[in-house]
Amino acid sequence: MPQSHRPMFTTTADALVIVDFSPRGPRAAASPPRRRAPGPYRRLLATPGARAFTIGNLLARLPMGMFSVSAVLMIAGTRGSYALAGAVTAAGLGAAAVVAPWTARLVDRHGQAKIAVPATALAALGSLALLLCVRLGAPAWTLFVSYAATATTPNLGGMSRARWAHLLRGDESSLHVANSFEQAVDEACYMLGPVLAAFLCTAFFPEAGTLTGVVLLVTGVLVFTAQRSTEPPVRGRGPSKAPFRAPGVPPLLAVCLAMGAVFGSMEVVTIAFADAQGHRSAAGIVLALQAAGSCAAGLVYGASRRTGSAEDRYVWCIAAMTALLTLPLLAASLTGSLLALAAALLIAGMATAPTMVTGMTLVQRRTPPGRLNEGMTLAVTGLLGGIACGSAAGGWTAEHVSPVAAYGVPVTAAATALMTALTWTKPPRT
Repeated sequence: MPQSHRPMFTTTADALVIVDFSPRGPRAAASPPRRRAPGPYRRLLATPGARAFTIGNLLARLPMGMFSVSAVLMIAGTRGSYALAGAVTAAGLGAAAVVAPWTARLVDRHGQAKIAVPATALAALGSLALLLCVRLGAPAWTLFVSYAATATTPNLGGMSRARWAHLLRGDESSLHVANSFEQAVDEACYMLGPVLAAFLCTAFFPEAGTLTGVVLLVTGVLVFTAQRSTEPPVRGRGPSKAPFRAPGVPPLLAVCLAMGAVFGSMEVVTIAFADAQGHRSAAGIVLALQAAGSCAAGLVYGASRRTGSAEDRYVWCIAAMTALLTLPLLAASLTGSLLALAAALLIAGMATAPTMVTGMTLVQRRTPPGRLNEGMTLAVTGLLGGIACGSAAGGWTAEHVSPVAAYGVPVTAAATALMTALTWTKPPRT
C-alpha cells in the first residue's frame, strides 16, 4: 500500500489525532552541531595527572617573584638602608648560582620528592630566620647567612618541565605547547609576585610578604611532589656526561648569560628612568606590562604552528628581541614620556617568551638523558648571572651617563646574544 505524504486525521473519543508520515525537513534531519575541538592548552591539561601537579607548581612558583621584593622592603623598612637590602639579596643570588645546579643534580639522581621537600624546608627556614633576624635587630651578617640558606630552593620550573618531557616523550608538538605554557607561567609569577609582595608588606606589616611566600612555597611543593604518578623515573648514576660538557650546551648557556643581562639591565634602568621622571612608584607597573606582553606572546606562540628547525627559530626570535628592544630606547630619548615607555615595553616584551621557550627546548634536546633538571638549572643559573651583570652595568650607566642612554645596555646585551646564537648554536655533530 503506497504511503501518502499528507497528514492523516482520526478521532478517539473526544480527541483529534493527527499523524504525519511525511519526511523530516532538512533542518530537522540535520545532525546536531559539532562541539568545537579543545584548544592546545586544554588538551595539554587533560593529560592524566597534569592538572594536579600544575596546581601545586603554580602555588610554589608564585613566591619566586615575591621573596626578593619582600626582603628589600622588610630590611629597608626596618633598618632604613636600601644598600644593605640590595647587598643581602645580591648575596642570595650568588649563593643560588652555586647551589642550584648541585640541588638539581641530586633531584635527577634521587628523584623530585626525595630532594625537593627537604631542600624546600631548608629554604623556608632560611626565610624565617631572615625574618626573625630583621625583627629582633640581629647583626647585619646574620641577614646574609639567613638569606643565603634560601639558595636551596629547587628549580620548580625545571621540575615541571621535566614532568612534561616524561609525559609527552616522543610528541614534539605537545612538548612545544607545554614549554610555552611553562614560560607563560614564569612570566605571570614574576609579574604578579612583586605586586603581591609590595601590597602585603605595605598594607599589613613588613614581614607579611615573606610569611605569605613561605606558606605558599611549602604548600605548593608538598602538593607538587605528592603527585608521584607523573614524576620522572630516577636513572641514578648513568654514564652520561655532565650537561655543561654536552655538545651544543655551552653556547646555549652563553646566550642565557647575555639574555639575563637584558632582563637585569632593563629592570634597573626602568626604575631609574621612572625615578628621574618623578614617578618611581610606577616603575613596577611599567615592568609588569613588559611581563604581560611576554606572557600573552608565549601563549600565542605555543598555540601556533612551528616552521623550520629550533636552531633557526631561536636565531629569529633573538633577532626580533634585539629589534624590539630599540623601542624603549627610542621612546625614552624622543618623548621622555613614561606612558610611551610603558607601551614600548609592552611591545618589546612580546619577544621574550618565544625566545625563552625555544631556548629551553634546545637545552632539553641537548641535555644528556637522566640529567634534565641539572641542564635546565644551568640555563637558569646563566640567566641569574646575566641578571647580576646587567643590573650592575645598567645601574652604572644610568648613574654616570643618563637613564635614557642606559637603555642602550639591554640592546647591546641582546645584540651580543644574537651574535653568539648566529655563531655557535648550530646543531652539534653526532
